[in-house]
Amino acid sequence: MAKVDSFIQDWIRHRLVLQEMVELIDHKHIDFKPWDNAIPMGALIVHIVSSTDMFVKTVKNGTFTPPKTINQYQTIDEVRSIVNQLTEETTADLQSLTDEQLLKEINMNNYPGTGSFWLSTAKDHEIHHKGQLFTYARMVGVENVPFLVKQPIKNID
Repeated sequence: MAKVDSFIQDWIRHRLVLQEMVELIDHKHIDFKPWDNAIPMGALIVHIVSSTDMFVKTVKNGTFTPPKTINQYQTIDEVRSIVNQLTEETTADLQSLTDEQLLKEINMNNYPGTGSFWLSTAKDHEIHHKGQLFTYARMVGVENVPFLVKQPIKNID
């Protein structure tokens, strides 16, 4: 079993909740933001998945890999599609990582860390913003939010 397999299992438990949360958000709230300078809900969701993808691609490539710029969405269905597409891509990239890539030191914004460090940072970043999304969702009236983590319903191997 590769060292990354444990990370994938931990990460997917959070991503499944994110995917479930996005299903609960009505299209009319895609531009909701709780204060004037806040990031809108749709952009927050896209930021979560594109940032995780960026961290994983950086580890895979062994050098900083900028995130995809994704601002081509108008509806919550398009945001859901972006989430699902990047979840598939990120999962495949994670599954392709080697133990050597996890140990390799990579410099991001003049801050060095191993591949494992950057994966851990990616997961922490996703959890942080998922918490914000929970708050946004509650503010627009979503009452039955999912639990913090979810058991995968299928094997992702």
